[in-house]
Amino acid sequence: MLDAALLPATMTYQYNGVTDHKANHMSLNEADTCREHVTPALDAAGWRKSPHALKEQHNFTDGRIHVTGNRAVRGTRKKADYVLQHTRDIPIAVVEAKDESHTPGAGLQQAKDYAEILGLKFAYSTNGHGIVEFDYITGAETALTAFPTPDALWARLTGNLGLNIAQSQRLATPSYTGGGYELRYYQQIAVNRVISAILSGDRRVLLTMATGTGKTKVAFQICWRLSKAKWNRAGDGQAPRILYLSDRTMLVDDPMAKDFRPFGDGRLRIENGEANLARQVYFSTYQAVAEDQSREGLFRQFPRDFFDLIVVDECHRGSAGETSPWKDILLYFGSAAQLGMTATPRRDVNADTYDYFGIPIYTYSLRQGIDDGFLAPYRVLRVVPTVDATGWRPTIGQMDANGRLIPDHEYGTPDFGPTISHLPRTEAIARHLSDFLTKTDRFAKTMVFCVDQEEAETMRTALVNLNKDITSVSPDYVCRVTADEGGIGKGHLSRFQDVETQTPTILTTSQLLSTGVDAPTCRNIVIARMVNSMVEFKQIIGRGTRVREDCDKLYFTILDYTGSATSNFADPDFDGDPAVSDEEQMDDEGVIVEGVDPPEKPGVTVGVPPPPPYDTPQPRKFYVKDGETVGIATELQLDLDKDGRRLAVTSITDLTARTVREMAASDAELRRRWADKSQRDAVLAELNEAGLDLDALAAEFHQPDADPLDLLCHVAWSIPVRTRGQRAAAARAHAEFFQRYSPRAREVLQSILKTYEEHGPREFVLPDIFRIPPLSEYGNPSEIATLFGGPKQLKEAVDQLQAIIYE
Repeated sequence: MLDAALLPATMTYQYNGVTDHKANHMSLNEADTCREHVTPALDAAGWRKSPHALKEQHNFTDGRIHVTGNRAVRGTRKKADYVLQHTRDIPIAVVEAKDESHTPGAGLQQAKDYAEILGLKFAYSTNGHGIVEFDYITGAETALTAFPTPDALWARLTGNLGLNIAQSQRLATPSYTGGGYELRYYQQIAVNRVISAILSGDRRVLLTMATGTGKTKVAFQICWRLSKAKWNRAGDGQAPRILYLSDRTMLVDDPMAKDFRPFGDGRLRIENGEANLARQVYFSTYQAVAEDQSREGLFRQFPRDFFDLIVVDECHRGSAGETSPWKDILLYFGSAAQLGMTATPRRDVNADTYDYFGIPIYTYSLRQGIDDGFLAPYRVLRVVPTVDATGWRPTIGQMDANGRLIPDHEYGTPDFGPTISHLPRTEAIARHLSDFLTKTDRFAKTMVFCVDQEEAETMRTALVNLNKDITSVSPDYVCRVTADEGGIGKGHLSRFQDVETQTPTILTTSQLLSTGVDAPTCRNIVIARMVNSMVEFKQIIGRGTRVREDCDKLYFTILDYTGSATSNFADPDFDGDPAVSDEEQMDDEGVIVEGVDPPEKPGVTVGVPPPPPYDTPQPRKFYVKDGETVGIATELQLDLDKDGRRLAVTSITDLTARTVREMAASDAELRRRWADKSQRDAVLAELNEAGLDLDALAAEFHQPDADPLDLLCHVAWSIPVRTRGQRAAAARAHAEFFQRYSPRAREVLQSILKTYEEHGPREFVLPDIFRIPPLSEYGNPSEIATLFGGPKQLKEAVDQLQAIIYE
């Protein structure tokens, strides 16, 4: 409880009927308010009796990554003053503190913003002398004189969730805490919401989390906590039996070997047609247990009530389709709790995924992941080959490489690959990509998505021949990874994923790598085929969204040769409601069963006549091996805008001008702020938050000696640039200023001016500037201060000097 005896009584005011007191003397700042008033009040309510009950100054995001030019910088991390927790894994409330000069409720909006991000039901604001609570359960805002106790808040929360005492205790079961298993805030929300839903009796639950945000880690912690809580469908206090399902081998083998490793010998991979009933956590592809025309489904060898929990990864890919044989597995084990996980479904009443699993219990989008700094932002390089810009038409009577007459028509981007295999175009793309890597980093991990396995091989060959100086030394510099490679391809992929290996550097593929491949250092995603499915598009770009700061991987580039990225990013469904894919059937390696590895939605060309009938089966497309040279018609770089909402062509100049004009209405206002050290620091922080680098700006304008202020004013308002030397010379002309001080003090000021002239305004940091040459030669900071009559007078002199410099 807040102690009234500690409060100065010289000033009072009321907030929602509660009298507050403020001192007439200088107010405590926020840090002192927290230390002297807020933390003791939380102590009094019991929030420090448990080692995990209170987090102070808690950073819960990493700070958005801003990309300008070739530089990536992090923005400000979101930080809550206090997070109140029932256990280490279950936060309950957020507290925002303001200094004494504010009202108790001044921080409530920020507290509510943080509570909504963190998925909390209670938000508090305080100035150390009063408390305001917002309760998301009731919608009530209330003024308090003390913080609620941990038990009181926990009871309010579990009552809202409809959990009894036993269920509440199970919800509080700790997560696994081994190295690498710590959860980010959104993962913690997902785990707690799913467990709470299952404990409440929900049997179908859906999680939507963007690629790269750790769905498998979330699934493991859900399984671990339910297992340690001894929850099962029968309620007999035994650990649950769990089935982990997906449609691709790599999406099953990786979780079993890595994330679920703590389950030890309790794990089992279902394979070879055998049903072992003696394990706890089972892993399988649908294909391994499903039935078909030639065999009865292996899943029927398990009793219907055998599993308590089924985790369905990438659940949108046919698991819930009405005609899908995979749905029979889920219906057979219908008494089990079933958790669907996906990166890209969409709320659509006609979508099978939603009909089966329901609306997502939690959604964490690609956009939110980028905003929080957990996912890498992207830039798009839109590249248009000449044949895509103008269209391609065969000459009259032109035959393809197999001696087939090519139907006379103008072919465009959607036709290249599905209808026309155009080798000159493929080589043009390979040449442009090789040139791009030469200009940036030839060993930057790169994935190239082609229309099918055949085109992936053609692209691989073209890239090899364009990089013979590397492939002569490292033959695996470019590799194809498709279903045809089998184990060899898996080996290439494994080395590509390894952050310690340099080669393979470039992988060409069709569809095999579009999902479930964790390649944390992949810097380039190359789209060399049409991608008409939003689901597939999100999965493809998801290969680049991992952040690896230790490898200097903070953003990635999408090289788009078909316009797919540009059009998909402009689609209103992109990161609004994620999309649902058409139903597909894939074999155990993820290859579409029908046809020979076709694209999901091949481009449709209106008016193309069917090829003439042949007596024998013919290749499904025409092969153009030679002809006119194909070049690049257009190349355009697009970056995410400041808000991360859309792609735009933005130069460092445009971005700087817009940012500066947003922070200052005129050059006079900017100069006024810049002349004050504390306000200049705020301006620099705003520039950094926008991803702007003053050194890069100086390089852009070839003005290394310009004062940063002049560069900013020049870009924003076309004001002529002055160098630091010119400003220093003008400042020296203020004889009346320097004459105020003793000869020795004047020497110090002249030395400061010289330091500014050489290094810029970043050197105006007191007292640090006096600890390094040449100013350290005048003595230590205290000795230098005596030359001016004391520290206060020294600061006034330096402040005045800065004001003169920026007149």
